[in-house]
Amino acid sequence: MRLRKKPWIAEALTGFSDIVLPNPGETLQGKWLDLFGNRLPLQVELGTGKGRFITGMAEQQAQANFVGIEAQQDVLYYAAQKVQAKELTNVRLLVFDVNNILTIFAPGEIDRLYINFCDPWPKNRHAKRRLTHIGFLEKYRTVLKPGGQLWFKTDNRPLFEFSLEQFAAFGLKVEQVTYDLHRSGFDGNVMTEYETKFSLLGQPICRCEVTFTPTK
Repeated sequence: MRLRKKPWIAEALTGFSDIVLPNPGETLQGKWLDLFGNRLPLQVELGTGKGRFITGMAEQQAQANFVGIEAQQDVLYYAAQKVQAKELTNVRLLVFDVNNILTIFAPGEIDRLYINFCDPWPKNRHAKRRLTHIGFLEKYRTVLKPGGQLWFKTDNRPLFEFSLEQFAAFGLKVEQVTYDLHRSGFDGNVMTEYETKFSLLGQPICRCEVTFTPTK
């Protein structure tokens, strides 16, 4: 379901210029740690939504830098509000199409990627649009450091099964696989807005951690 456009959002976002970056193009490619002013690990969330997850992770892992990418400007505004309210200096946000991720990150620049509750694109003809499709995995391998990780969560069991198949076909190491995260005993989970909603409805959450082993 598409969100109704809010014409005031674009102007409102200018008030978060220290948090929300304009389209960086190639200007920050290979220079993200310079932006943060440190050499801490770089972690990127693909599909930040309203920012509950990325702000929670940034609080939990103060010794890491976080970049949140979101395609919908209207949603990112609320994420920026959360970052500002929590006075987090280790988070930056941008409105961007994940399809073009290779244009803003240099090879091996990212330590970890997060994908939470992405669009399942249930029709078979749309499989290539799923963020865990092998076509995206090829891009992730480029921007991740050797041994870098992807942490994936979804409430959609068919998408999860599809993703596990894609990870296996791409030769990735998959660990911490669970079909019911909140009963798994996993420690340190930070919930997204969707995760809270689905959990209250009794929907089990699927999760796994994927390691991009170095190519030979």
